[in-house]
Amino acid sequence: MKKRRTALLSLTALLGAALVASPMPPAAAEEVEQLKNGTFDTTTEPWWASSNVTTSLSDGQLCANVPGGTANRWDAAVGQNDVTLVKGESYKFSFKANGSPAGHVVRAIVGLQVAPYDTYFEVSPQVSVSGDSYAYTFTSPVDATQAQVGFQLGGSDEAWRFCVDDASLLGGVPPEVYEPDTGPRVRVNQVAYLPSGPKNATLVTDATTKLPWQLKNASGTVVAHGSTTPRGTDASSAQNVHSIDFSAYKKPGKGLTLVADGETSRPFDIGAGAYERLRTDAAKYYYTQRSGIAIRDDLRPGYGRAAGHVDVAPNQGDGNVPCQPGVCDYTLDVTGGWYDAGDHGKYVVNGGISTWELLSTYERSLHARTGEPAKLGDGTLAIPESGNHVPDILDEARWELEFLLKMQVPNGQPLAGMAHHKVHDEAWTGLPLMPSDDPQKRELHPANTAATLNLAATAAQAARLYRPYDKAFAARSLAAARKAFTAALAHPDIYADPNDGTGGGAYPDSDVTDEFYWAAAELYLTTGEKGYADRVLASPVHTADIFGPTGYDWARTAAAARLDLATVPSKLPGRDKVRQSVVKGADRYLATLKAHPYGMPYAPADNLYDWGSNHQILHNAIVIATGYDITGGTKYRDGAVQSMDYLFGRNALNMSYVTGYGEVNSHNQHARWYAHQLDPSQPNPPRGTLAGGPNSSIQDPLAQSKLQGCVGQFCYIDDIQSWSTNEHTINWNSALTRMASFVADQS
Repeated sequence: MKKRRTALLSLTALLGAALVASPMPPAAAEEVEQLKNGTFDTTTEPWWASSNVTTSLSDGQLCANVPGGTANRWDAAVGQNDVTLVKGESYKFSFKANGSPAGHVVRAIVGLQVAPYDTYFEVSPQVSVSGDSYAYTFTSPVDATQAQVGFQLGGSDEAWRFCVDDASLLGGVPPEVYEPDTGPRVRVNQVAYLPSGPKNATLVTDATTKLPWQLKNASGTVVAHGSTTPRGTDASSAQNVHSIDFSAYKKPGKGLTLVADGETSRPFDIGAGAYERLRTDAAKYYYTQRSGIAIRDDLRPGYGRAAGHVDVAPNQGDGNVPCQPGVCDYTLDVTGGWYDAGDHGKYVVNGGISTWELLSTYERSLHARTGEPAKLGDGTLAIPESGNHVPDILDEARWELEFLLKMQVPNGQPLAGMAHHKVHDEAWTGLPLMPSDDPQKRELHPANTAATLNLAATAAQAARLYRPYDKAFAARSLAAARKAFTAALAHPDIYADPNDGTGGGAYPDSDVTDEFYWAAAELYLTTGEKGYADRVLASPVHTADIFGPTGYDWARTAAAARLDLATVPSKLPGRDKVRQSVVKGADRYLATLKAHPYGMPYAPADNLYDWGSNHQILHNAIVIATGYDITGGTKYRDGAVQSMDYLFGRNALNMSYVTGYGEVNSHNQHARWYAHQLDPSQPNPPRGTLAGGPNSSIQDPLAQSKLQGCVGQFCYIDDIQSWSTNEHTINWNSALTRMASFVADQS
């Protein structure tokens, strides 16, 4: 299971209208208006307004005087209840709106008017800036007689006036056909190929026999040519494709293009510079995700902001956070750490895998044949700690580690030594919302075994890596790791509630054998103690086949242990077999890559792409890269490097999934404070931010309205409202950080 990231309506106290259900119309009804009095000719009835909003008729419009000083979108609203929806039917939601002063964002929703206030469709136009007429088509995911159309108007310091007219929800309309602009049919890595690395492309074509191709430099001169290789129908995209291999051309250059079947690709480079930049850009992402510190604009121009959740109004803050009711009777200072994703939550389980991956990026540089520690050293990431003689990537990871340590249950309390699962808002907030403007109550969620083992694993790993720089912190980390592991052994089966997803992601995990294995492995690698080695060797995970098609992630952490046991020097009995198992996993992913017409190490069953598929592709590539670190085999190096092609444009949508990289790239990731799509005064996500990528389950209303019936690679849309396909997260960028560093080292 994955996180549920929908902002729910909190309007119970605002709705005074009686909830009288309308009869369900027959499913075959065509073009039936579901709203009453959307033209406001003589009255505003039956539209309601929250108690703090005054409405009136003005020139045939409903106009609402909205007070200033509200924190959330739903703190001020107008709407209509008792709307009927039919599951599977398409609706056209349209209205005219204007605002004074201009520029306020309105959250227009179609959702449930009673608990749990689910939202079925939502948009957030900036009125009188993005136009005055709005129309959208969506498909209802439910049957409902108590649905609601609402315009949420709060979240502004200043008072303003909102007017709406011609509001309509027309049922029975033809579904809107969404056709993404995929550009030229020649799909390339739009960023760069390494001069000495593999260079492959994919041609989408109806042709079934080989075709000629040409490689042209920036001046249009043909510098290489050859013939395509027909591959038939690619199941992950339902396209007929050919492969193009131009690896023999090794001369560096900028602005090259590939021509085949009358199509010219988007431009790309041959060189290593882009990967050196990405090595740092992907890691720089974490500074702007920090909680509890003001982000300096001189270090991240355009991204400076006030500190979030530091007990300064309107924040209720993280300095003295209570548990959820009935969970505990103490409070904790849990300031600091990274915001997990596009929301303001902080999660130990996801923080664990993310911190491990950053630490392992650095640890690989110490032990791998191509590792370059100086490339991750002091001064490389432009963070406040730069210049303190500690590698910047360790300084950045420590910001999260300090938070993870604070989440440990204190001595003298029930479950002492365990770790709380997460801390986040009591209820979901809307977009956009700066961290410093979040008014919600913060709550600690119950401690559980998985979170405790995440703490044990990352703190143990930290103990060995920080020892040369801060012996006291290393000792404190190791003590916390030992304590957490002991507590987890005493409480081995406390699991996160899968339904605890209000205000933040649930992150449930009911199998922690992998976390026990991971924590024991990190404790052994740091201490060399036989007791931890025995637990590693006795774990059923130790000899299990863990390198499956969808790779590892926050809920499947066995690979974190296996990769470190294979590459961090130790005297573990049978270590050679551990290394062989990683190489075997690399061989499996390499075979998947070679068989895939788009050349990637990811082929989930039935082409059902998982939530965050892009980071799973990267994780499978990391296993291949580790195969190279173990064996030195060129095929592993080339396979790992080639895996980046998909992320940078060699895919069915012909786009890069990394902000700022490639001619066409994802830049509207779901985010509360990189929300330029909703608020032009905010930036897009920073360069080097990875989008989650295709997700066949398309859980959010926007994706459901656009992508019904999508095949594999096409289950993605670059829109801020598509939290199931287009969110950014700390664990996805940690995968990008690690792979970018590996590829840069190969130059």
